[in-house]
Amino acid sequence: MKNQGNTAAVVLFLVTLIACGFWSSPALCKGACIEEAAPGIGAVPASMEPGYKRAFCKYTKVVAPNGNPIHIFAQDKITDLQMLRAKGVLEHYLTDCPGSLYGEDKSAVANRMADNGAALLLLNGSDDRWFPVRVEGQPLYQDEIQVEGGEWYMNQDYEHHRDATFEEILHLVHDFGIGVDGPHSLPGALPGLQARIRVAQQHALANGLMGDLPEEVVDEWTRENSLSQEYLAAVVDSWYGLWGAWPWNDRGMYGQYCAKDRKGLRQNDPMGAAMMDNTFFHPYLTYNARIDPGFEGTFSLRFDPELPYTHHARYLKDVTLTGDRSSNVRVNGYNNDITGNSGKNTVLFSGNYAEYTIRLRSGFSIRVEDGVSNRDGINTLRDIEVLTFQDRVLVLGSET
Repeated sequence: MKNQGNTAAVVLFLVTLIACGFWSSPALCKGACIEEAAPGIGAVPASMEPGYKRAFCKYTKVVAPNGNPIHIFAQDKITDLQMLRAKGVLEHYLTDCPGSLYGEDKSAVANRMADNGAALLLLNGSDDRWFPVRVEGQPLYQDEIQVEGGEWYMNQDYEHHRDATFEEILHLVHDFGIGVDGPHSLPGALPGLQARIRVAQQHALANGLMGDLPEEVVDEWTRENSLSQEYLAAVVDSWYGLWGAWPWNDRGMYGQYCAKDRKGLRQNDPMGAAMMDNTFFHPYLTYNARIDPGFEGTFSLRFDPELPYTHHARYLKDVTLTGDRSSNVRVNGYNNDITGNSGKNTVLFSGNYAEYTIRLRSGFSIRVEDGVSNRDGINTLRDIEVLTFQDRVLVLGSET
């Protein structure tokens, strides 16, 4: 089984980047596909080029500081939650990272993306190495977009529904915003950061950290000028725990990259780890994760080796329960912002009741602050009915 998994892994890894391009057969959106009142999602604007209007039926955008949009188009089988998650990941990459070397102010990156015409294309089905629309953009497929709390996310099934959201959206930010040195590239905003990425990529390739790539693949990526993008995506995926539950070995990106988590990054690719530490990328995920409405049970933000999804969920800090099923959230060490749904919701803490300070805040939210450092952090809770501590269950009154 191990050899079989690794053989498939090599094939899949070699096709992870399909950059912006043009192929022949159109994929039309059929019928209305706007769901219930998803914030910021609407029909494709009439002002868009005809190709986008023919191929897509849903649209949202991230507006850069200069007022220009970074477009997100979706076909009819993309759910609103998938679309909102993709938008959230894009916003995460563009959220300022205070105190970081290149991410203190990311407005130049966002502005450059908008000025370069960056567009994210959310496509039905799976990536079969063909680009099914006649418009330009970065593809991300339906079967590659996991939603927190959904079956794909909870099970972490790498064979059928690997979460490629972070990788493909990073390619968009890298190609259109940060900028790539060399041929076939657009003007970028952060040549200094790209220089560091390139040096780390060259070191990784020379020292086998990107796996035993066939010579023809290296030649192809060199011609495409996509080596640094592929390398950075492998590093970022491992940084955010996307490969933590990979069962075959201690490597990421289907066994090709030298690390699958932060510990492995620091041990096996210190130059890659250095790019993640206070350089441009956040240590946690900044977007608000909307938990799938079909989820029921306890969603853990704290790492548990028995729960595969927590390799990734451990880096979330803000979550919103959707739907009407009664669900629980277990907090982690970040300062969490947790919003309940219309069911009965419980938030679970690690310590005893007396170790926390609980305050009612304006807007009918409560603040729960852990008095023990590096454990449960400071939590802002809305629409939560029950708090569970190790020694006490606190049922909140209707006024909260």
